[in-house]
Formats: sequence, structure tokens, C-alpha cells
Amino acid sequence: MKVVDNKALELKVRNPTQITTAIPNSRYLGDGKVLVKWGLEEARVLKNLGLKNVPSPILGRYAWPGRFKPFDHQKTTSAFLTMNQRSFCFNEQGTGKTASSIWASDFLIEQKIIKRVLIICPLSIMDSAWRADLFSFAMHRKVDIAYGAKAKRETIIKGDAEYIIINYDGVEIVRDVIAEGGFDLIIADEATHYKNTQSKRWKILNSLIKPNTWLWMMTGTPAAQSPVDAYGLAKLINPKAVPRFAGAFREMVMRKVTQFKWVPKETATTTVYDALQPAIRFTKEQCLDLPEMTYVKREVELTPQQKKYYKILKTQMLAVAAGEEISAANAAVAMNKLLQISCGAVYSDSGETVEFDVKNRYKVLSEVIAESSQKVLIFVPFKHVIGILSEKLTRDGISSEIINGSVSASKRTAIFSRFQTTPEPRVLIIQPQAAAHGVTLTAANTIVWWGPVPSLETYAQANARVHRSGQNHPCTVVQLQGSAVEQRVYNLLDQKISVHTKMIDLYQDVLDN
Repeated sequence: MKVVDNKALELKVRNPTQITTAIPNSRYLGDGKVLVKWGLEEARVLKNLGLKNVPSPILGRYAWPGRFKPFDHQKTTSAFLTMNQRSFCFNEQGTGKTASSIWASDFLIEQKIIKRVLIICPLSIMDSAWRADLFSFAMHRKVDIAYGAKAKRETIIKGDAEYIIINYDGVEIVRDVIAEGGFDLIIADEATHYKNTQSKRWKILNSLIKPNTWLWMMTGTPAAQSPVDAYGLAKLINPKAVPRFAGAFREMVMRKVTQFKWVPKETATTTVYDALQPAIRFTKEQCLDLPEMTYVKREVELTPQQKKYYKILKTQMLAVAAGEEISAANAAVAMNKLLQISCGAVYSDSGETVEFDVKNRYKVLSEVIAESSQKVLIFVPFKHVIGILSEKLTRDGISSEIINGSVSASKRTAIFSRFQTTPEPRVLIIQPQAAAHGVTLTAANTIVWWGPVPSLETYAQANARVHRSGQNHPCTVVQLQGSAVEQRVYNLLDQKISVHTKMIDLYQDVLDN
């Protein structure tokens, strides 16, 4: 198979008649050779006929607009997407999969295959990541963000923008208008939000997918928490690849060991791989020459106050464990309380917050900030502690900004921009769930985890904010740990093991030490 003048493909096949019958205006050249037009429809027909490695015409007939030239892996990703109407992009965080999908969709619009694109993504990256990248790589297209009151969202969707960006929960608010909005392509960024087929979010997206709809689902961490998570994603892209019911899929990938505990089967990885097809994946090591990333642990002694209440709670856990079998849900609640004490603020059952002395932990944090050659990100799992840290940093003359769920999307964008382009702030204090996806924060080269999070996906995504294209300095991830539960959670994350799947074992391990 070879390209002729970027307009035609010359093929040598065993059955030329099959090709000339399936593709109008194709021409038999003799000796098993056939000349066909190199268009997207023709390329997809050839692929469906079983020909391997059929190149997408985007590789020869597209100008790749934008401020930056694409890497080879980005061109390959864009080509893959144009050849697969329903597909996954599992490229690792920081490899530029957003740009790849923009180029691919722009090519489809250029070829009049599609007219409009709906991008569904986390609220925190609608403006700072997606609109910014569309301006960088498809500045000739009209883009708008459907955010705000329902009427405002509806007006935007009914407008003439070729790209509409909306957050997950916003889709439910204007689902009927979206259904009538003429969207030929839906891009679901951080697709793991659609892992549960019983969620309203999943059902709404499924209702929006028509027979001719293109759907690209993107995440760098597919099925990070459990093999079962692959089911919801597969049901949207390739429902024939999985059983009709989720329970049957769980039986395929998990083995029940107790009433409340399931573990992955040895064949789970292969089963998940087969279900999540067609897919493409590039890791950073495969495609980018990024500086080294180092993980270090800093031991921080709990203060006497923290030790006292940590011991009290652990004693209560021992009493409960002696009286009944512990479920994963109950174990998770207990573990979370221990982590809260370690971090410096416990939330009571009545909703009140009890603060603890965290001077030892803060002293180590101050040392890390002083040692860092560039800016610093501090990921803090619990919202109330963020305020405590902000006050302490301000008191010590260290400029900082806060990113959490209560900070509006427009304000987040402004904060991220200042962080990337101006000397101040030196530090961002971030609630992981509020800025773990999509955002580029390469002005920092140090990440400090004030305490661990139980989600492997959130942990990996957050670390990727600094370790991505544009980073010019070696990166360091610092884990602050002062209790046994923190140490064990970090160890699981470092081994790329989901904390949720090990909750019962973790509970018992903490009690035994």
C-alpha cells in the first residue's frame, strides 16, 4: 500500500474485484494492483474489508493548524480517531491528547463528515484547558462554553458555535436542547466519570448517542479503581464487547473471596483490554522527552494532640472489628477519619470541624517550599485544612492561591494563568478533585501531598499537572506521612494499586500495627 500524490492509494490485493466493487471510481491497474481515492470514507471501507494499517487521509491532506507543530504520536492519535467513529483514547496524562482530538475533529469538519462537536469535561478545565487549546490549535473555529443558568446554556447551544464545551452535570440541565443541537461528535474527556451504567450521568449520555454519532472517550487512567469500571465505558463505545448486564461482567473479571470482598481474576487485564476497543494509548516515555520525576517521602511526626485522638479512634476500630465482620464501606469511613486526624481537621457526624495542631507537618512543608527551585503545588484532600494552610503561608510571607470546589471556573482560569505566567503566586493549594485533570501547571516542578487520596486516578492525574509537555525542570513529588494509615495508602498508590480494592486488608493492616 502506497500513497500517490496525497490523493490516491495504490493497493496490491488478492481480490481486486472486491475493492473495485466496494469503492466507486476505483481502478484496476493489473497485477493485483488497484488505485483508489484516498478519502476518509474510502479508507474506512478498506479497513472494514479487513485491510490492515490503512492510513487516514489526515496524514496527507491536512495542514495541522495551530501555534505548535504536532508530535508524531499526536498525528498517529488523530489519524486513529478519524478512522474510528466510536473509540477510546487512553494516552497518558501530559501527552497532548486534547490537541490530537481537536485536530482530528477539525479535519472531520473540513471534510464535511461532521458539523458540530460537543465536548463534555470537568468544570475546572472547560476554559483553562479546552477553550485555550481550541484557540491554540483550531483558532479558525467558533467555540463557546455552555455554563451558567439554564436559559444561558440553551442560548449558547442553539447558537452557531462549531464547538460547545459543557461540564458533566450541565448536560442534564439542557439534555433536550443538546439532543436537538445537531452534534455529530461527542468527546467525553476524563471518561471514567461514565463507568457506572446505573448513574443518571451515564444514562443521559447514552440517550444522546444516535446511530450516526461519533463518540470519542478520553482518559489516561481507564479502569483505574477496578476492572469492573470498564463495563460502563465499553457499553457506550462497543456494547457488543460486554455482556448485557453489569453483574455478568463482574463475574468475568472478579472473584468473590468473602461476602464483602472481591478481587480481580488473573485474566481481568486481558478481559478489560478486549472490552475497551478500539483504543489507542501512548505513554509519556514513548513520545516525549520529559525531565525525570522523583518520588520522595517526608516523615512528619504527629503532634501529641493528633496522637491522642488517633489512638482513641484506632481503639474504637479494634472494638468494632472484634465484634463483627467489617464491610468495605465501614472500613473506608474509619480510614478516612484516621486520615483526617493525620491531616489536621476531623469532620464530626454533626458536620462540625475539629481542628488539630499541625505544626510538625507545616514545618516540613515550609522546608520543601524553601528547597524547591520553582513553584510548588500542594494537594490537600480535605477542604477545611486548605484554609488553615492558606493562613499559615500568608503569615509567613509566602504568596499562595486556593483552588477548591467553591472557586468558580472563571476565577480558576485566572489563577492558573497568573501561576503560569507571573512570579506570583509561588504556591497553589489545591483540593485534588478540583484540579487533577487537564490543567497544565508546569511553572511548578514540586508537588507536595499534604495527605494521600484513596483514588489512584486522582493521584496520577494530579501529579501529571507538572510532568507534561512544556516542563523544563526535573520534577519531585513529596509525600508527607505521619501515621501508619498514610504510609500504607501511599505505598498502595506507588504500586499503582487502587486503595478501594484493598480497603478491608488496609483496615486490618492498620489495626495490626
